Amino acid sequence: MPAETFDVIVIGSGNAGFSAAVSARESGAPHVLLLDKCPSAWAGGNSTFTAGAFRTVFNGLDDVLPIVHNVSKEMETKIDMDAYTEQNFYDDLNKVTSNRSHPELADVLIKESRATTKWLAKNGIRFVLSFNRQAYEIDGRQKFWGGMVLATMDGGKGLIADHQAAAKRAGVEVRYENAVVGLLQRDDSSVYGVVVRRKDGSIYRVHAKGGVVLAAGGFEANPQMRSQFIGPGWDLASVRGTPYNTGDLLNIAINTAGAKPAGNWSGCHSTCWDAQAPYEAGDQVLTNQFTKSGYPLGLMFNADGDRFVDEGIDMRNFTYAKFGREILKQPNGIAFQVWDADGAKWLRKEEYAEDVVERISADTIEELSEKMEKKALINPTRFVQNIKEYNEAVKANREEFPNVKFDPSVKDGLSTRSSNGGLTLDKTNWALPITKAPFLAVKITTGITFTFGGLKVDPKTSGVISQQTNEVIPGLYAAGEMVGGLFYTNYPGGSGLTSGAVFGRKAGKYAAERARSSTVPDVVAAL
Repeated sequence: MPAETFDVIVIGSGNAGFSAAVSARESGAPHVLLLDKCPSAWAGGNSTFTAGAFRTVFNGLDDVLPIVHNVSKEMETKIDMDAYTEQNFYDDLNKVTSNRSHPELADVLIKESRATTKWLAKNGIRFVLSFNRQAYEIDGRQKFWGGMVLATMDGGKGLIADHQAAAKRAGVEVRYENAVVGLLQRDDSSVYGVVVRRKDGSIYRVHAKGGVVLAAGGFEANPQMRSQFIGPGWDLASVRGTPYNTGDLLNIAINTAGAKPAGNWSGCHSTCWDAQAPYEAGDQVLTNQFTKSGYPLGLMFNADGDRFVDEGIDMRNFTYAKFGREILKQPNGIAFQVWDADGAKWLRKEEYAEDVVERISADTIEELSEKMEKKALINPTRFVQNIKEYNEAVKANREEFPNVKFDPSVKDGLSTRSSNGGLTLDKTNWALPITKAPFLAVKITTGITFTFGGLKVDPKTSGVISQQTNEVIPGLYAAGEMVGGLFYTNYPGGSGLTSGAVFGRKAGKYAAERARSSTVPDVVAAL
């Protein structure tokens, strides 16, 4: 049977893959095929397991209101929201990556972020203002913080449902449980199709007139590759998302097609994760709810009873993706987050409700330490002493700076530092005392989200660069987690989904344009 021919083939059913597929159809490709090795029940890759947050340039509240679905006229008058400029985005990206982000990639991501989110909205992606994650109610007003305000309705699950609907409307053909096991290349290295293995093990080939878009994710669900590239111990990290992101297409692209690796291969997005969560894959019902991101308003202790990070060094958006690495370094790879009654009232129910996480509560710090000891706290005496010293440092700061007020929507300067000194490891913002019962602790570990190492691409087209020629491999494109060079050691929250959409849209467009100029016969045969 002759091989089928499509205009564009996309590999991966996440945010980047669906963005590429719909973009290809909009750009004039009549026949677009999207392939994924996962069953349909696992469609969406890691995108399904996100909170659906998008970091994008916007010009203030009036700029985002037309694309959101959860703001009434009355609510509009109660929102405080600053614009997020291109310069703000550059500053945040450069800050968290120590200026390592590839300048041209960063330029495309930032300058096209606003247009891309509006394009997604036009195609049926339902956005909301992220009140629950990015705003605090202070004096009756919703104060947005951190530069990121948009999320998708129903989080990552809603994002993928909307993408699937958009792909269906656009006429994209989608096949699950069809694993790409090879790329077809001509003598000039150009890519003209894929080799696919069905669930039953049978093999078939599909040709692509315009090319193949790689959007199959990183290697975060592959413990061997994690240990090899990120380092010893990373095979023990819990997988937050899909179990199907195992680096297959990265290996095929690099080792077979000659694609050039790029980016931070020893780096990843990893965060505070429920220690009781599934280990090898995320939970398809709770998804992102196993994230434990309330630490800026509390404290974190390792099993020895010591703090190991400054929980208030920056807004959560700029620390949560790197603190998972610090937890993995701790004894037994676990830690505890702790609050008193005043701090706990700020916690989000979707992450900390009793039916979501095991809550360790007590009426005294001593009783809390005893209960934590049963959950792997090694040194409860040191824990109690460290809480005492922390509270003394907070009190000294308050007495010296009585006019500094607690405000979780900004870096408020409430710290453990005073003229009397401070702690060996200070908390620099939101240093609330841990004095009011009941006290709360939750046990956490490291959850890995996605890996930063990927393929070098042309920022203008998202075409994959060759190791040998340092030029674009004709007919091969990449998007999403497979693009290397944007994120190093850390990333600004919400920029991953934005990157997937920006470069997915670009890859689909240029693959479609290449298909229009191709001389390959237009044949789409049934299986």
